[in-house]
Amino acid sequence: MSTDRSFVAAMVQMRTSLLAEPSLEQGTRLIREAVAQGAEYVQTPEVSNMMQLNRTALFEQLKSEDDDPSLKAYRALAKELNIHLHIGSLALRFSEDKAVNRSFLIGPDGNVLASYDKIHMFDIDLPGGESYRESANYQPGESAVITDLPWGRLGLTICYDVRFPALYRALAESGASFISVPSAFTRKTGEAHWHTLLRARAIETGCFVFAAAQCGLHENKRETFGHSLIIDPWGEVLSEGGVEPGVFLARIDPSRVETVRQTIPSLQHGRRFGIADPKAGPDHLHLVRGSA
Repeated sequence: MSTDRSFVAAMVQMRTSLLAEPSLEQGTRLIREAVAQGAEYVQTPEVSNMMQLNRTALFEQLKSEDDDPSLKAYRALAKELNIHLHIGSLALRFSEDKAVNRSFLIGPDGNVLASYDKIHMFDIDLPGGESYRESANYQPGESAVITDLPWGRLGLTICYDVRFPALYRALAESGASFISVPSAFTRKTGEAHWHTLLRARAIETGCFVFAAAQCGLHENKRETFGHSLIIDPWGEVLSEGGVEPGVFLARIDPSRVETVRQTIPSLQHGRRFGIADPKAGPDHLHLVRGSA
C-alpha cells in the first residue's frame, strides 16, 4: 500500500471585476483549468466576487451568505469536480451598513467546511496618494479559524493579516500544517513586502503557505500585485505567478512540515515574557507587552 500523502495545490490568480457575474465566469474557468492539471486543493484570491471601492456601488451589489450566487455556484463546482475548493474571500452583506470579507473552504461534497472573517482591516495611507479604509465598509472578524484537510490542518487568514505574526504562530501551535493567505495586495506594497512577509510566515511557523492573489489593473483603477505563491516550510518558493490571471501549481508533501520542525523546533521553544518598565502605549500593544 502506498504511503504517499502528497497532493497538488493550485493558486488561481484573478483580476476580479466590479460585478460578480463576470468574476464568477473567470474564476470558474480558471478552477476548471487547475483541476485539469491535477489540482486537488484549489484556492482563489481575496474578494473573488467583486472589487468595489465605491461604497454605494458595493452595497448595491452585496448579497448575504445565504443568497450569494457566487457561493452557491462555487459549492456546486466543488461537488462537480470533487475537490477541496477554497474561495479566498467573498464580499458579503453583514448588516445594513457593513459588509464582511469572508473566506470559505468547500469540501468535495459541496458543503462549507469552514469560514473565516478577515480580522485585520486595511486602513492605510500610502505614499503617492493611495488611501484605503477597509474598516469603513467591513466588519472585522473576531476569531482565528483552523480546519481539516485530508492531508493536514489548514489555518485561514486573509491578506493584511499577514502583517500580524502572532496570528500565524497561534495557528501553527494549534496544529496547522498549511496556512492560507488569499490576497489583493496593492502593487506598491506587494513590490516592497509580499515575498518577504509570506516567506517569513512560512519559516516562523514551519508551515506551507498558500497565497492566491489578485493581479493587474482593475476596472476601479486599483492595481494589484499578483505573484501568487506556494511556499514550503523552509521558506522556499515552489510556485509563483506573474502579473496576469492564471493557474500556478505545486505538489505538496505534508511530511516536509515535520522534517523542518524537527530541524528547527522553534515552535517548541517559545516562552512567555514581560517587558521591564514598559512605557504607556495604546491598548492594541498590551497583548504583546504581556498585560492583556
